[in-house]
Amino acid sequence: MAGGGGAGELKLLGHWASAYVTRVKLALHLKGVSYEYVEEDLRNKSDLLLASNPVHKTVPVLIHNGNPIRESQIIMQYIDEAFSGAGDSLLPADPHERAVARFWAAYIEDKLVAPWEKVFRAKTEEERAAWMKQMFVAVEALEGGLKECSKGKGCFFGGDSVGYVDVVLGGAVSFVHANDVITGGKLFDAAKTPLLAEWLRRFGELDAAKAVLQDVDRAVEYTKVLYARNAATTAANN
Repeated sequence: MAGGGGAGELKLLGHWASAYVTRVKLALHLKGVSYEYVEEDLRNKSDLLLASNPVHKTVPVLIHNGNPIRESQIIMQYIDEAFSGAGDSLLPADPHERAVARFWAAYIEDKLVAPWEKVFRAKTEEERAAWMKQMFVAVEALEGGLKECSKGKGCFFGGDSVGYVDVVLGGAVSFVHANDVITGGKLFDAAKTPLLAEWLRRFGELDAAKAVLQDVDRAVEYTKVLYARNAATTAANN
């Protein structure tokens, strides 16, 4: 990847379909930092990944001059601090605004992403519907978060420009579209959450988004595989 200099040796271990990895790619692209990307086979994890993340054994892992940094949001904050002279800051300078951004980032993780992951593991349609309902409740609250963070402008969580919360949510954009294709509904419905619906459109037009977001058709096929794999596992256990 082309980008700003002075990064030293920077390597990202990831998997193409991971929204967590996509967050890190977005952050690096927005900061203009060059890095080497290594695609991991999560069914046959490399020695480098296992040595770099011995606790969780998951991606993403960012290795900077031989030192591993783990977990997507921790990596994003590290990038913002380690390459403060490159590109705009992801987190606001104001302490209160920074705290608000971290609150909504944690909300996305706990109330939207966590139930979303459980949707794929649901054993029944009723269970899946219950987790989907939690996602829609979270999205409605997040509409208020976008209004708060953007100071009513509704452009981005970072205000007029992309910020930390945008990148946290932005990692899942391709799978938001994939979810809509598969379910026939809209997770970010313009009638119910107009600010988020417009945010989704604006985010997709960013150069960084065009450069690193997954192809939606590929995301749809991957999601279908996850559903099918879970269905097969459930059937085998019954």
